[in-house]
Amino acid sequence: MRIVRFRWWHIEQVLPIEADLFGAERWSAEMFWNELANGHHYLAAVDDTEPADDTEQVVGYAGLALSGDPAAPDEAWVQNIAVRRDSQRLGLGRTLLTALLAEAARRGAAKTLLEVAVDNAPAQRLYAAYGFEPVAVRRGYYQPSNTDALVMMRDG
Repeated sequence: MRIVRFRWWHIEQVLPIEADLFGAERWSAEMFWNELANGHHYLAAVDDTEPADDTEQVVGYAGLALSGDPAAPDEAWVQNIAVRRDSQRLGLGRTLLTALLAEAARRGAAKTLLEVAVDNAPAQRLYAAYGFEPVAVRRGYYQPSNTDALVMMRDG
């Protein structure tokens, strides 16, 4: 596995992962295109050992958006972290999160935030292990399920 910069050609491979993991609340290709067009920092975890034609297979991805002054951003927001089901529990989520946090630190973000479904206890435990603490709840944030989102934050 390698972590590489997420590029437009990865979008087609992440859409089935989105559909499998997030169902009706999945991101569309347009949403990923928008993230890239806005210059947000996205990474892909790729496995280049499987295919015979040396094509990288995306097994996970993550994104970070920074807000405020580009020279000293006020906040960094973890946009998403996802790992294909057959590649989960191998540490890829942790690797992607660590890389996003390193980028936030490199860019000088004062704090990093994220939203996670209130019923996603494993993700909440992962984020807590990295110093994220709950700060708010966004009622009915995830649509169409109307699931609440827990906002978590950490300094830096």
